[in-house]
Amino acid sequence: MTITQQELESRLWDAANALRGPVDPADFKTYVFPMLFWKWVSDTWVHEHDAALDEYGDDLDDEIEADFHRFEMPEGTLWSETTTKVKNLGAEIARTFQRIEKANPRSLAGVFGDASWGNKERIPESALLGLIKAFNQIRLDPSTVSHDLLGAGYEYLLKNFADESGKKAGEFFTPRAVVNLLVAILQPEPGESVYDPTCGSGGMLVATINQLRDAGMDHRTLRVYGQEINLTTSSIARMNLFLHEIEDFDIKRGDTLRAPAFKDTSGAVRQFDAVIANPPFSLSNWGAERWASDPRAICGVPPAKNGDLAFVQHMVSSMNPGTGRVGVVMPHGVLFRGGAEAKIRQCLIEKDLLEAVVGLPPNLFYSTSIPACLLIFRDQKSPEHKDHVLFIDGSARFDKGKNQNVMAEHHVKALVNAYRTGEAPDGEDGSEVRLVPFEEIEENGFDLNIGRYIKVAAEETADLGTALVAYADARQRRIETEKAMFEGLVAAGIDLSIFEVPGE
Repeated sequence: MTITQQELESRLWDAANALRGPVDPADFKTYVFPMLFWKWVSDTWVHEHDAALDEYGDDLDDEIEADFHRFEMPEGTLWSETTTKVKNLGAEIARTFQRIEKANPRSLAGVFGDASWGNKERIPESALLGLIKAFNQIRLDPSTVSHDLLGAGYEYLLKNFADESGKKAGEFFTPRAVVNLLVAILQPEPGESVYDPTCGSGGMLVATINQLRDAGMDHRTLRVYGQEINLTTSSIARMNLFLHEIEDFDIKRGDTLRAPAFKDTSGAVRQFDAVIANPPFSLSNWGAERWASDPRAICGVPPAKNGDLAFVQHMVSSMNPGTGRVGVVMPHGVLFRGGAEAKIRQCLIEKDLLEAVVGLPPNLFYSTSIPACLLIFRDQKSPEHKDHVLFIDGSARFDKGKNQNVMAEHHVKALVNAYRTGEAPDGEDGSEVRLVPFEEIEENGFDLNIGRYIKVAAEETADLGTALVAYADARQRRIETEKAMFEGLVAAGIDLSIFEVPGE
């Protein structure tokens, strides 16, 4: 008997609510996802066992049955066997997870994360029993819940956990409209490799698979790779991909800038067809001290207190020659900040790697209200885009939400169409689009602020974040102007001590 999407979502949310009170909502994902994954693995194993028994009857042996199972479940590790234990239930669950991981070292090592299941201060046994009771109401084998349904249910939980977690949600969840926009622009094809260097819960990688499925293409030949610094989040990403019936993937845990996990035989960073990410904005302490000698330091070393362009450099270095393209979410500051960032920005433009700048609506993200943009890089740009950068202003493409603004599906489609055609999709109320020649960008000192090249669409989108961007832009220009002026005065032999020089 199958269940509907609404029924599944309702029961999954009931499971999460069993933790409410003793467990911080920001930690729901730490406990709910491993239990969901275990229940799915366990119910599926029982389903496969029954199928083997139906086919072979008394002739069934361990060797034959092994062919029916995707994962090995040692005796005593099934959901029904462990959750009925009456003493030290949390510790029993932890041991069960360890045994399952050990029995499946190539596929499931570390997949359940590092939650303290036996710590009754963190998760009281009453909450754990409530969680088990809620999951007992759901059968998660293939005859009841399809992979599409289960994957959608997982996404539903991620979105709800993000809503509950506030700013912490930015560490593991990117609004799906932004993800879908990036994926649609990069257009992964069957047989290609897709890489996310800051993959969070795996949403961008899942979206690439879903886009191929929705287009009726063979998603099974797509190879997906990701790196994530947070252990719990990297585990959630792996569970996410398994539950979406994705098998050819490799998620590694670690610091992408300090220790990139994917390298080729020569030791250089591995290259992929599509590289997609939403890195942490303006990361300080990102490893600048070693960047000068790193081959990824294309065009220079970003500031030690701001790793935005280090992520861009890593991603551009990870593009395949010929087919490679990059889509990355960035704060607007990368478009105009001076100093080392200005030199890197100029160099990337001069190398003709930057294809497009897409301005997003304000207040879309959980972690920040400042406006963000998408930067699109391509190793081989189309003839009409050579020595040009396409600017798209999507700042008016949103619906007002309670806490965050929301981009609806038609907003995403409009921006994708603007990128593909280079034309505003629907008159003066729509996105503004312009293909700007290199010479004009050079005249503007390689400043990429969207308002320099096209009229920013909707005045009502202006908010504190937009005002801060405008202030930062003006401040940077004042600093640069003063610097040039004082250098000129020194060259003319004028003693600067007669001026009260502002401290910057």
